[in-house]
Amino acid sequence: MFDALSDRLDAVTKSLRSKGRLTDRDLDEALGEVRTALLEADVELTVVRAFIDAVRGRLTGASVSQALSPGQQVVKAVHEQLVEMLGGETLKVTYATHPPTVILLAGLQGAGKTTTAGKLAQWFKQQGRQPLLVAADLQRPAAVEQLRVLGERAGVEVYSEPLTPLEVARKGVQIATLKGRDVVIIDTAGRLSIDEALMDEVRQISDATSPHYTFLVIDAMTGQDAVHTARAFHDRLSLSGLIVTKLDYDARGGAVLSAQGVVGRPVVFASTGEKLDDFDLFHPERMASRILGMGDVLTLIEEAERKMDADVVGSTAERLMSGQFTLDDFLAQMVQVRKMGSLGSIMKMLPGVGKDLRAAADSVNDKDLNRVEAIIHSMTPAERRDPALINGSRRLRIAQGSGTTVPAVNNLLRQFTEMQKMMKQMASGSMPNLPGGLGKLAGRMPPGAMAGLPGAAGPRPGGSSGGGKKKKKGGRVTPPKNG
Repeated sequence: MFDALSDRLDAVTKSLRSKGRLTDRDLDEALGEVRTALLEADVELTVVRAFIDAVRGRLTGASVSQALSPGQQVVKAVHEQLVEMLGGETLKVTYATHPPTVILLAGLQGAGKTTTAGKLAQWFKQQGRQPLLVAADLQRPAAVEQLRVLGERAGVEVYSEPLTPLEVARKGVQIATLKGRDVVIIDTAGRLSIDEALMDEVRQISDATSPHYTFLVIDAMTGQDAVHTARAFHDRLSLSGLIVTKLDYDARGGAVLSAQGVVGRPVVFASTGEKLDDFDLFHPERMASRILGMGDVLTLIEEAERKMDADVVGSTAERLMSGQFTLDDFLAQMVQVRKMGSLGSIMKMLPGVGKDLRAAADSVNDKDLNRVEAIIHSMTPAERRDPALINGSRRLRIAQGSGTTVPAVNNLLRQFTEMQKMMKQMASGSMPNLPGGLGKLAGRMPPGAMAGLPGAAGPRPGGSSGGGKKKKKGGRVTPPKNG
């Protein structure tokens, strides 16, 4: 998401690098490109105009730092305005003095509202709360059963009865009070489009339950239609904020960027995948940094802490520091990295990583990584501990056992040798092949957080080693392929 916008903004800053100062003409041209980039991202027109005016004001005011280059000045101003455009600060959830804290979810059918209810319940449970899910969506067939399945996965109780939606919602809050639940999440019915029946129902539920938070769930793929939906709901419900789903898809991002400007309410949570864990608070500053290609190391580290097995990472780190990094360790770390998502999504969170390198990471799919696992699993324990034992006949056996080829096995062993070198550099806090200060950062991260990333190690396309002196770009790990 936001890739096209990021590329446009990157082109703007590059065009200003050779400028000694920011002239009025330079500013007009740069803001013209920013305007085009936002419109192409499907941002609402009035929001675009306000954004450009605000950035221009930041760049022509007395607060512009003369120590910054023209490109840096534009990036700083655009970044600050993007943060404001995205809502300013991350939501700080407050809880009712007298529990439960009631949360009402509204939205159109198909936006992912019921799935969001399950994800939100798990999020609250991870915060140490005891939520109760209330299935008041009695309009859509199987909606109640879907929420029960999600509640079971999250370990959260679900309440529903064959009553009216209003009675289910009201009684759900009462049951939560009796059972000592401190958070109630009410999933309401949706429609394919906004109509009075939908609005009347959700407004009655709101009046009866007095929610502390009312969140509208919108689909990032619907573009400006999501903003129009938000405006219609807000006119009747007084929204607390928006929850955006499908942020992992190839959406242009107009709904996310327009929400604050059009509705006056920020995005507070974001869903980035189908799993219950693919959900968290929306961080405007981090998203703004990612849009401008600055990376998002904080989210990367949080993802690693949440999804990686600390015991596996810790034991491998100990072996790494003692110089005993084996193919078993490599496999274990690769499994941990895969828990965090695609390599491309990880690379986008690293600052200074170019578009080409991110695209190379995106091209590595699960089948490629499955092949790597198959090759390692076809080795004996002794071979995984000491790859030097693997001679020609053993390579043929491994290839046949894994359903790959001898060149594929050779390629993996060659990459592993490079990976061992990289691990030693990480242990010492020195990673010369990574941009900027990432080398030192990598030395403080779990080995698995970098293992297998393109550019970190491995042969370049064509089979030559990625560590040669003539290397102009970071090599990439190319998982072995059949044939």
